[in-house]
Amino acid sequence: MAKIDAFFKLIFDQGASDLHLVSGQQPIIRLHGDMERVKYKVLEDGELKAMLYEIAPELKIKQYEETGDVDFGYEIPGVARFRCNFFNQKYGCGAVFRQIPTKVNTMDDLALPAILKRAAMLHKGLVLFTGPTGSGKSTSLAAMIDYANKHRKDHIITVEDPIEFVHQSQGCLVNHREVGTHTRSFAAALRGALREDPDIILVGEMRDLETIRLAIEAAETGHLVLSTLHTTNAAKTVDRIIEVFPQEEQTQIRSALSTSLKLVVAQTLLKRIDRKGRCAALEIMVVTPAIANLIRENKTFQIPSAIQVGKQFGMQTLDDSIMEVLQKKWVSPEVAYSNCIDKAKFRPFLKSQLEEWGGSA
Repeated sequence: MAKIDAFFKLIFDQGASDLHLVSGQQPIIRLHGDMERVKYKVLEDGELKAMLYEIAPELKIKQYEETGDVDFGYEIPGVARFRCNFFNQKYGCGAVFRQIPTKVNTMDDLALPAILKRAAMLHKGLVLFTGPTGSGKSTSLAAMIDYANKHRKDHIITVEDPIEFVHQSQGCLVNHREVGTHTRSFAAALRGALREDPDIILVGEMRDLETIRLAIEAAETGHLVLSTLHTTNAAKTVDRIIEVFPQEEQTQIRSALSTSLKLVVAQTLLKRIDRKGRCAALEIMVVTPAIANLIRENKTFQIPSAIQVGKQFGMQTLDDSIMEVLQKKWVSPEVAYSNCIDKAKFRPFLKSQLEEWGGSA
């Protein structure tokens, strides 16, 4: 057993999401969104590097020493998988490990809306999950893949850096590919995937122009493409994709995106007060003919209004989703207020809580 495995078992037992090991610091875990120090000695650079190298493949060690950064996956059978990132910092080496549970949560486990089950059964199109790092995008995407795996008879290819959730083939054949190990890049894997008879392609992240272009092409040519972006809402997601392309191509890409994009889910995790853990608040944009027209005509600034009036199509604003979990008393008024868009809508909840405490707003 590798020495570092004891820390991995600690975060597994605690239910923490991340482990931070940095030269010159005590180990730190992220538990329900908060950083907490582990009662352990300060890590020295040489000691930490030896621990890290014990679990890293030789190729990844070489890459780390050449570039100062590397990502890969590590698994403790029967415990969990971990997404590993090594980096250099002022006082020496450092590493962050994200726990990827062995068990894939279902859509019902995560209380995801029914529109996502329908999206998992689409035969073509682009479905995007957006949000900051640590907002649960990969977990929700894994639940969609799990649903498709159980309810379809198709070929699923996942391309990730590194592989996160591992799906056992059920109704579908599932092939996992890792960038840097099984393929050179996301773009190379996407080009290859089009010759591998896929029905569903999961692209871990749309990082660059070539990957985005190929993902849109795959979605247009009869494949369901699932991916992620680091944007905060649906309108910004559309803008981000279009702005990646040269000016002379943007009109064509708007047209392609208006037909290929089917769903955008912008996800935020909120700390719960009713029990330990966090819950998701989701902005959901379904690309109806009206929204497709806004994308095509470069009127993405009108998308938030279209989402507000699109409830019958399964759409919801982030504020509506936050209001729902607030009224269920899953989150505090302060958390709801700090994450919402329309502050005035949530301010009365802060005032009522203060009055309960005998204070004033």
